[in-house]
Amino acid sequence: MANFIQEFKDFAMRGNVMDMAVGVIIGGAFGKIITSLVDDVLMPAIGMLTGNVDFTNLVCKIGDGEEAAVLKYGQFIQNIVDFLIVALCIFCVVKAINAATKKKEEPAPEPEAPAGPTQEELLAEIRDLLAKK
Repeated sequence: MANFIQEFKDFAMRGNVMDMAVGVIIGGAFGKIITSLVDDVLMPAIGMLTGNVDFTNLVCKIGDGEEAAVLKYGQFIQNIVDFLIVALCIFCVVKAINAATKKKEEPAPEPEAPAGPTQEELLAEIRDLLAKK
């Protein structure tokens, strides 16, 4: 049992797990920001452009009476639209962050390699060595 606890402690304290935990926490908070952006800023504007169409009320009933199945395809369409808007927002934010960090991380130009002797100099050197023999 002590070995199991030690292995778990080693696993939990490994850098990758801690980085992932921080990423999940920040991702959750970032998700709230994006959800607020979609629900409070973008969807009202899109609603105005589409004439306040509400897809969530679109349903299709299959069968009669109390045993009828209700397919809420309107809610499904609304969730797809929400997902696409959230995905677009996240893409734009990530693209902006990548562009900002790319400018900072441009590597310095590599120093030029020292110039070696030219082909003519090498041939002249070989000629001189052959002449000495």
